[in-house]
Amino acid sequence: DLSGNGLEALPAALGGTGDGAGDAAPAFPQLRSLNLSANRLRELGPGLARAAPQLQELLLSGNRLRALPGGLLPPAGSAGPPAPFPLLSRLDAADNEVAELGADIAALPALKSLDVANNQLRELPAALADCPRLKEANFRGNQLRDKRLEKMVNGCQMKAILDYLRAGGRGKGKAESAREEVRKKKREKQQKKDSGDGEQDEVEEASKLLVKVLHVSENPAPLVVKVSPDVKDVRAFIVCCVLKGVNLKPGNALKRFLSMQTKLHEDICEKRTAATIATHDLHLVKAPLTYNVQPPDELKIVPLGRKEIKAKDLLRQLQLEAEEQRKQKRRQNVSGLHKYLQLLDGKDNYPCLVDAEGAVISFPPITNSEKTKIRKNTCDLFLEVTSDTSLQICKDVMDTLILKIAELNRFTLENREGSGSDTESDALSGPGNLNLPLVVEQVRVVDTDGNLKVLYPSKTDLATVSSLLTVIR
Repeated sequence: DLSGNGLEALPAALGGTGDGAGDAAPAFPQLRSLNLSANRLRELGPGLARAAPQLQELLLSGNRLRALPGGLLPPAGSAGPPAPFPLLSRLDAADNEVAELGADIAALPALKSLDVANNQLRELPAALADCPRLKEANFRGNQLRDKRLEKMVNGCQMKAILDYLRAGGRGKGKAESAREEVRKKKREKQQKKDSGDGEQDEVEEASKLLVKVLHVSENPAPLVVKVSPDVKDVRAFIVCCVLKGVNLKPGNALKRFLSMQTKLHEDICEKRTAATIATHDLHLVKAPLTYNVQPPDELKIVPLGRKEIKAKDLLRQLQLEAEEQRKQKRRQNVSGLHKYLQLLDGKDNYPCLVDAEGAVISFPPITNSEKTKIRKNTCDLFLEVTSDTSLQICKDVMDTLILKIAELNRFTLENREGSGSDTESDALSGPGNLNLPLVVEQVRVVDTDGNLKVLYPSKTDLATVSSLLTVIR
């Protein structure tokens, strides 16, 4: 432990004056942890890799380092150790002056924890995604050019950050990333054209689904959901938005819509154990809304296709139906709402979404209300996703829900308006205006004092479906 000593350079025994070369035996062959925090170090030499080859923890916070790993690693092709720091799992360099995080950080094969908080980083290298064991990293307090990435490092899990870098975020500013993406698409388009696939590429571009985001500031009457603190121990997380421009009138459009919702409940919602979706006719929703809890013998709802009933009685009725269904079909499993009853076992209170008239319009994870039921003439939707697991799951499910609705809307429009077209390209990009975007209106979820808890979609939302969806913000 050499912390807090005012060191301006490493001692010679730790490779401070060496270059990492030579055949000398390591000075500290068994050293596992080295604390150099709160000194005045400006750089580190590659000699440390030879002096302490078994190092597992290197603490450098509170110095004056300007680059990382910087001189810690011997230059490529030098006569230094073949695999410097093969066991180094923790590297802490917070509160320095680091302006460059080099791509050679990926040369540390055992790195699990990296802390470069409160430095002067403007970019994060894509090579971070190549660190095979990196599990946690702290990049807070750096003014990154890529503002989306900056938000992610302040609130997202490490996996999401690495996925973003791996997918092409590459730590660039938004404008530079956009230009690079345009250049990449042009190159791919030219290659396809040269190989005779240009026409197909144009079809794919034209068929990309469009969604336009209407921000709260642009909306004269934005919808707000107020959350009671009592939901914290029952079903804590809720994400909402408004989706306008849906067409459910032709043919089996409504049936396909309801089937899609059922499939999402089975798949991404993990049989409603991870999250539950509720869809409402916006024009039947009386705002403002309150997300609250009520005791089972007080919560009243008019469930889809049923008469008004208390939640306690509804569950008892569903349990009796489930037993009857088992007897008739001689099966262990049940279908419909019956298979979700156990999700409320042991709950003293049940979650509910209540409108301005005091009516319960949603009782997750069981049912919606007949009052806001979606019908064939519904064109504007109020979407709601709740979970007792995490906020991110709500957002991921909502991203997928919007994508699926956009796909269904396109399918409906194509079958209705594109049937007389001569070619697929005409059907997709012709005068039928099939590329009119759906409009997603932001909905604020606030606490009882009006403080913002969630705004969806934010700038970082809808990223998980960006390969299939063009979002106009």
